[in-house]
Amino acid sequence: MKSGFISIAGRPNVGKSTLLNAILGEKIAITTDKPQTTRNSIRGIYTRLGQQEEDLQMIFIDTPGIHKPRNKLGDFMTETAIGTFKEVDAVIFITDDKLSAGPGDKYILELLKEIRTPKILVINKIDKLGPEEYLQIYQEYEETGIFSEIIGTSAVEGKNVPDVIRAAEKFVEEGPMYFPEDMVTDHPERFIVSEIIREKLLMYLQDEVPHGVAIEIESYEEKPKLTKIGAVIYCEKKSHKGIIIGKEGRKLKGVGKSAREEIEALLGTKVFLQLWVKVKENWRDSDFALSNFGYKD
Repeated sequence: MKSGFISIAGRPNVGKSTLLNAILGEKIAITTDKPQTTRNSIRGIYTRLGQQEEDLQMIFIDTPGIHKPRNKLGDFMTETAIGTFKEVDAVIFITDDKLSAGPGDKYILELLKEIRTPKILVINKIDKLGPEEYLQIYQEYEETGIFSEIIGTSAVEGKNVPDVIRAAEKFVEEGPMYFPEDMVTDHPERFIVSEIIREKLLMYLQDEVPHGVAIEIESYEEKPKLTKIGAVIYCEKKSHKGIIIGKEGRKLKGVGKSAREEIEALLGTKVFLQLWVKVKENWRDSDFALSNFGYKD
């Protein structure tokens, strides 16, 4: 059997989590059109057994978008992403724009040049790129000479995702089977539940408000046909609390209903979900709060 670890890195909102979900054929990482949706490293486990090809297990690490931090949470997210580069068998670097378009990709490229880990470039969102635009992106990155392979994908459509898997497989060697074959992530269900709730908040809320929320699962009671979950949504300002709850509580009810339906599909049981909203001012710059919410060791 071959096994190994692959990091998925890039700027915020280039489709890292969407690619991970496409590789696994199952949603384990939340995705929205808002930058910095991913805060923690999400590990997805791809296992191939008993086929004509050699048995394989690759653990893909979906990292937070690398960006210039504006608070301690941003520092944690960027350090988390960069910290994986030297610990994996290969790095998949995702972009959706020309290298000359801005400083974000150039900064990541300089970081990648400093490591000896093999690098694969994925040009994502080809469903939105014209042939000339794609060719220009391809040529700009090819000229850097640091990528072993360059692949164009549409992660949202699943286009060329098998090519990404094959490219990553070239860099893993003989090794143990780290996880059971039916496992697609090593994160506990409570973590995924909290992420689903946060995803719905990102979808329902506008501007800066959703980036200032954190979810804490206060209670989680499993019965044969019903799972009771109590979760607190923390925000940074009293005004944000009112926005999250909405007029006559409608926004919070909408978030709860949407989250509950997805959690039921995940757990395979009926779910009773209770949500509360509390204010914890400037928690994104508090070491204690970041640690409490699982964003620091």
